[in-house]
Amino acid sequence: MTTMTLNDCITYLNEHNGYLLVTHIHPDGDTLGSAAALCHMLRRMGKTAFVYDNPETTERYSRWTAPYIAPAGFEPACIVTIDLAAENLFPRGFCGGTVGLCIDHHPTNTSYAENLLCQPNKASCGEIILQLANEMLGGPDKDEADLLYMAVSTDCGCFVYANTTAETHRAAAQLIEAGADHKQLNIQLFRATSFARLTLEGMIFVGLKRFGPDKSVTVATVTLDMMERSGATEDDCDDLASLAGRVAGSRVSVTIREMKPGHCKISMRSGPMFDSSAICALHGGGGHRMASGCTIDAGPEEACEILVREILEEL
Repeated sequence: MTTMTLNDCITYLNEHNGYLLVTHIHPDGDTLGSAAALCHMLRRMGKTAFVYDNPETTERYSRWTAPYIAPAGFEPACIVTIDLAAENLFPRGFCGGTVGLCIDHHPTNTSYAENLLCQPNKASCGEIILQLANEMLGGPDKDEADLLYMAVSTDCGCFVYANTTAETHRAAAQLIEAGADHKQLNIQLFRATSFARLTLEGMIFVGLKRFGPDKSVTVATVTLDMMERSGATEDDCDDLASLAGRVAGSRVSVTIREMKPGHCKISMRSGPMFDSSAICALHGGGGHRMASGCTIDAGPEEACEILVREILEEL
């Protein structure tokens, strides 16, 4: 594995062609927006480029990625992963192949690609793609600005999460100046909420649990039964991980989502004094110090017991 600078990455992108850009499992606005924006940029450069048709892309994001999806039978000459930190995060159905380049911002990246551009100080992968747009094309066009605003804003919770930096705000300002429709995007991504999502949130808040001598560990659970009773779909589950951390005094918050019987997806958030990625790493996951995830082969109650015990021991 070769660690790349931004200039190294630009040279690589200029020298190759026939790109397939791959997003991670359970794709969010950052991986999808960044991949679609880079795809558009490569096409502006005269390259052949497509985005892998991630089957878990929800309706919230699918209209943004639709123009870039690879046609059936496309044989890539170069595979690039975007915001994808480890091989166990490849999307469902992806048959693999040598990854020539990974562009990422997770400090826990496992260096699986032949070449890696990783900037852990960035709040989102979208900020890295914006740097590439500035250097390769003199800045983003209107389409890229919309996609990158989606990427940047969703990964920092519309600029309220602790990962937000002055650079994040400068990136957003540049994207707005480049034509990003931030008013409409903010409504679509952060304000417009389905009745099913609001119903699900109510269930989550009612079921919140607090642990530790100072009640500083907050756990939210989303079961299959709750999903059915609320009528929620995958499109209603974006950023559920932020809810538990709203409790005043919470140092560590955990969201346990039952994906199928005996298997749960874990999202952990914490303050700067606690390394959530260290706990998630115990279960084969990772991420950032204050925002990490993993999966556990256990039901919600057992998963809660395991994680709370590990967190309290660390605290």
